[in-house]
Amino acid sequence: MNILVTGGAGYIGSLLVPALLNKGFKVHVTDNFMYNQYTALLSCCSNYNLSVENKDITLYSETEFRKFLAPFDIIIPLAALVGAPICEKYEYKAKEVNYSAVANIADCAKSDVLIIYPNTNSGYGVVKDEPATEKTSLNPISIYGKTKCRAEKTLLTSHENSIVFRLATLYGISPRMRIDLLVNDFVYRAVRDSTLTLFQPYFKRSLVHIRDVVNAFLFAIENKEKMKGEIYNIVGDNRTKLEICQKITDIIPNFHPCISSFREDPDKRDYFVNGEKIMDLGFNPSYSLEEGIEELIKGYSMLRNEQFGNI
Repeated sequence: MNILVTGGAGYIGSLLVPALLNKGFKVHVTDNFMYNQYTALLSCCSNYNLSVENKDITLYSETEFRKFLAPFDIIIPLAALVGAPICEKYEYKAKEVNYSAVANIADCAKSDVLIIYPNTNSGYGVVKDEPATEKTSLNPISIYGKTKCRAEKTLLTSHENSIVFRLATLYGISPRMRIDLLVNDFVYRAVRDSTLTLFQPYFKRSLVHIRDVVNAFLFAIENKEKMKGEIYNIVGDNRTKLEICQKITDIIPNFHPCISSFREDPDKRDYFVNGEKIMDLGFNPSYSLEEGIEELIKGYSMLRNEQFGNI
């Protein structure tokens, strides 16, 4: 099969693309390399099934885009402005990339093309009573969440041959590293500073290791006939922010987070997520939070600056 991965040199793509190549798929990556992540896919360049295009996915005309998409059997639209801060900073571009580009893919792709779309489960916003399921109403509270959830709705409405993932907050090492993600950031501060200021320590977060997300994409390709047209939460663990810090302290005893009641975290999300729907089909996340923390500690012994983020 011929697979298009937009944003394929990003945090997820730089692990997903080699995994797809290892399965024998032909993979075309298009990425505008906005974070200067030019080395993210260098290890794949010897694979003749890989092709890479340095281009912004939003710059095609409709005619060009239909022609561009025609050869592909599967499209994985990873290209996005990811995270509330960058979407607040570049609101117009966030709407263009996170929503319009996905809507254009849904409109221009052939009807038999499988589209596997990674939404964020930050669209749940605040869920107090019980873990959010795929049937829980969405209540996005950021431009990031709103644009991604709008794209999900458009895709499911206009392209029946689609699978949607609502991803928990990712963590773990990637060739295109992001230190600004919650667990990645907490571990970085523990390693570098031995402390951090923690706001709303009892706010709940859902987490998933990046390699479990990669495996979820592979699982969807293998099980596309029984999964298409559906939404699936992808989550490995549910923890409060304080519990995440306690897990880090178990491994780095000199880490001492400082809880503050004088300021608020601008990220108001507060929810746990239920991931049983995809697990009932046979997919099970295999990486624990403890394993992820150990992995990050090793990675940060090699990273010497804070250039790895979406800012």
